[in-house]
Formats: sequence, C-alpha cells, structure tokens
Amino acid sequence: MTAGLLWAILGLGLADSLNPATIVTITLILLTVRKHPVTSALSFVVGALSTVFILGTVIFLGAGAAADTVSDGLVWLRRIVFLVAAVTLFITGYRRLKDRPRKGIGLPSWFGIGTAFPFGVLVTGADLPNAFPYFIAIERMVDADTSTGTGLLVLAGYAIIYCVPCLILLALGIAHGDKVREKLQKVYDRFATGTTQRSVAAAVLYLLLGVGVLAIALWP
Repeated sequence: MTAGLLWAILGLGLADSLNPATIVTITLILLTVRKHPVTSALSFVVGALSTVFILGTVIFLGAGAAADTVSDGLVWLRRIVFLVAAVTLFITGYRRLKDRPRKGIGLPSWFGIGTAFPFGVLVTGADLPNAFPYFIAIERMVDADTSTGTGLLVLAGYAIIYCVPCLILLALGIAHGDKVREKLQKVYDRFATGTTQRSVAAAVLYLLLGVGVLAIALWP
C-alpha cells in the first residue's frame, strides 16, 4: 500500500461520501422523528457504515481470489465498475431532457429507533450499485496486491469517511437544534416541491461523460 494509492482511495472515499441517499435520510430523521432522533440517526449511520465495510470486505476478498484464479479477472472487474457508472450517467442525462415534477419523500411508517439500523443497511445496500468510487477503490487495492490485513484497515477507514457528512450533519443538529432544522427544512422544501426544468446543456454533459466512462470500460 503506497502513499499515492492511499491518497487516491481517500479521494474516492470523500467523493463517495457525498451520497444523497444517506444525507437525505439523516435530514429526514432530524426533521420528522420526534422520539430519540439522535439515537435513531446514530443507529442508521452505524447500519450504513457496517454495510460499506462488510460488503467491501466480501468484494475485496472475493475479487482477490478471482484475480488469482481467473485470467484477466481484474480487467473484467474494472469493466463492470465503469459500465455501471456509464449506464448511470446515461440515465441521468436522459432524465434531464424533460421537465420532471419534484416528489417529496419521507421515512417509512415503520421507521423508529428499533428499525434505524436495518434501514441504514437497506438504504446503503440499495445505493451501492451507483457507488462506483467504492468499487474502483477496491479494484485498485486488489490490483496493488494489498494484504488482507491492510485491505481491511483501509476498508474500515473508507467506511468511516463514507459516513462523515452524515455525522457532521448530525453533530450540527445536536449543537444548534432548531436553527439547523429550519435551514434543512428550507433546503428540503426547495428540492421536494415544484418542477425540475429540462436542461439540454446538462443532459449533453452527462451523456458525454457517459461516453467517456463507457470508453474506459471497453478499453482493452
């Protein structure tokens, strides 16, 4: 594990941490949960962190074994990662070609202090197919022949970094209470009401990025 690789993985983790699914969930907990919101939010974060670490461990160990037994195993892992990223960019670009009404979202009726942890697992697990920095980081570690112990330590650090924005948001909510909730409510209202206007420029940008990422996926 070189310093350059470690810095690269840190950058990927920071990019991956800006995850709307988990950040929005923490926002909704602070805005709508009346009983034990802090404990519920912490439980959700632990669920998210555990999912990132455990699934990362499974993929890291599995990819390492595949690289040892399957010819060009890492090449195919890299192609799959970038192919998923390209498809995501194409879909996003297509969606920007037409007006879309914004839809408000909320926590499920069964959410509570006892279900926050599994909900964190569910939300994070469902969103991981879009987290291509996560898979790139794992692929880089396997390609560098990182030892199991070092790889697990890096994955633990990655999982913590992944949850940093949620923890910062939660800390601000605890420290400043109503002021933070008022600002969060304004942000939520802005993105949960009205209409997302079509943007040809944004659509073209996403589509071009998708083409570039697809080219990387198909590169020999």
